[in-house]
Amino acid sequence: MASVLQSSLPLCSHHASPAKTPTISALGAFHFPKTHHFSTIHRGSNCNFKTGFICQSSSDEVTFIQPPEAAKLKDDLIGSLKIKLLSAVSGLNRGLAASEDDLQKAEAAAKELESAGGPVNLSDDLDKLQGRWKLIYSSAFSSRTLGGSRPGPPTGRLLPITLGQVFQRIDVFSKDFDNIVELKLGAPWPLPPLEVTATLAHKFEVIGTCRIKIMFEKTTVKTTGNLSQLPPLDIPRIPDALRPPSNTGTGEFEVTYLDSDTRITRGDRDELRVFVIS
Repeated sequence: MASVLQSSLPLCSHHASPAKTPTISALGAFHFPKTHHFSTIHRGSNCNFKTGFICQSSSDEVTFIQPPEAAKLKDDLIGSLKIKLLSAVSGLNRGLAASEDDLQKAEAAAKELESAGGPVNLSDDLDKLQGRWKLIYSSAFSSRTLGGSRPGPPTGRLLPITLGQVFQRIDVFSKDFDNIVELKLGAPWPLPPLEVTATLAHKFEVIGTCRIKIMFEKTTVKTTGNLSQLPPLDIPRIPDALRPPSNTGTGEFEVTYLDSDTRITRGDRDELRVFVIS
């Protein structure tokens, strides 16, 4: 989004002495030398300078808006950083196969993209959360457990559980926030493995500008594959009185980058997650 630089500059009706040309950084921000003067700016007018920026004036205040060329520079930079991040996490089986070196590369690439994108404000961009998002990387999966940064069954050949795709389905109107996990459960030979989809239903609320709190409601397990005709099974939320202190049924995370097809979040246990729209 084009940034706006506002400055109360003296208006003049004469040509000023020659001065340095303002420059535009890679992110589209303007840098005006202190000695720079502008020529013939009239109150209440719109103007388009040949130097490559647009100004709108009202009274004694002049607003400078970055031109399409500067916005394109930022878009190109963000596009290249997104490719860099996706390349860093590709082939890691959503983080389950990540080494310490892989974790550091993914972290560095995510920070670059977060910095280029700037702060997320969900007050303005809440609609961008809408949709079904596919998890392509979680730093917590490097712990080799299906619970990520929380307790969960370990992954490995000795446990007949294979993690499939993981999705988040978000509805900004109903405040529904569902974590959807595809699992394959091993069965004794000659029976085929059991394929199921577990949907962990939550409600969510936005806290501040970019933090999201989710409240667990229930889990629904639905068989797929050869047994897809079986009805789904709902597992209700455990009453708070019976819930262990370590499992409050709530969680929080920050959205640190968000656009129409890519989202980065950082969890309350330092978990980095990368999603793409699906």
